[in-house]
Amino acid sequence: MAMFVKIWGGRGSLPSPLTPEAVQIRIQNIVEGFLNSGHKDKAEVQAYLNTLPFWKWAGFGGNTSCIEVKTPEQQIIVDAGSGIRLLGYELLKGPCGHGKGEVHILFTHFHWDHVLGLPFFVPIFIPGNKIHVYAVQQDLKAMFQTVFQKPFFPVALQNIGAQIIYHQLEPRKTVEFSNIHVTPYQLDHPDPCWGYKFEHVGKIFSYCVDTECTRMSREKLGVDLPLYQGVDLMLFDAQYTLLETIDKINWGHAAASIGLDLAMREGIKRVRFIHHDPASSDEKIATAEAETRRYYENQLKTSRQRGIKVYEVDWSFAYEGMCLEV
Repeated sequence: MAMFVKIWGGRGSLPSPLTPEAVQIRIQNIVEGFLNSGHKDKAEVQAYLNTLPFWKWAGFGGNTSCIEVKTPEQQIIVDAGSGIRLLGYELLKGPCGHGKGEVHILFTHFHWDHVLGLPFFVPIFIPGNKIHVYAVQQDLKAMFQTVFQKPFFPVALQNIGAQIIYHQLEPRKTVEFSNIHVTPYQLDHPDPCWGYKFEHVGKIFSYCVDTECTRMSREKLGVDLPLYQGVDLMLFDAQYTLLETIDKINWGHAAASIGLDLAMREGIKRVRFIHHDPASSDEKIATAEAETRRYYENQLKTSRQRGIKVYEVDWSFAYEGMCLEV
């Protein structure tokens, strides 16, 4: 039985929807490209779109951090950025829509881009639903009290409808969710931030966003090294290009090349890069991916020339709506 990971929000810092002008330019470019390629029949539109890179017509998405980890027996949500709003609508089709649902939400940390979707997560307003929330940080309940109060939101926490059940996690201690085992490990971020390692029937998924990865060696990673070991799939922070990380030291975010260095050393099989900068256009993200491809190929070549053992990695930049099987 497989474990599936779906990205409901993959932007960092704040939501970044396309402007009407950007949408107009995108449509114009696609139509012009379609006609310039000699196509005329509308039946050929989908075939033409399939020849384009996905981002050129669909983009990488604009909602902030929220992912879903799911098996046939269990569902876990990680972070409640703006992406959780659409996930909430999906949950309404099941027991959550009838006040009989049970939801589990893990939080990496409480910066706005990871919690701003909570007041728009409809299942939380339906009496009868049970919303289990988890974090290593001690101020989990205080965060909810802040989000659900005036002047930030008109509905007070005690009036939201669903029952909120708070769980404090212990660092690096595994918790069982039915057939999924989850362990929190610390990331490198200005405020304490925790990544999660999910284990299910011999498969491992690691969620590593909001990390600058200032600890790179095995020695410096120390007790947090297991987050990157034996991993089949990793989601990793790629908010900046490598050059931008030099200008933004201590901002708490990384570049894809940093994640690749870890993956190539530790043998991580697949990596998908998320937490894209809200100031980055889809074109800029695609350019960063191309630059990372050159970096990766160069690292493979030079490492082998020097006799250094590194692993090949299946990697790409992720987009909103992407669903991955582990």
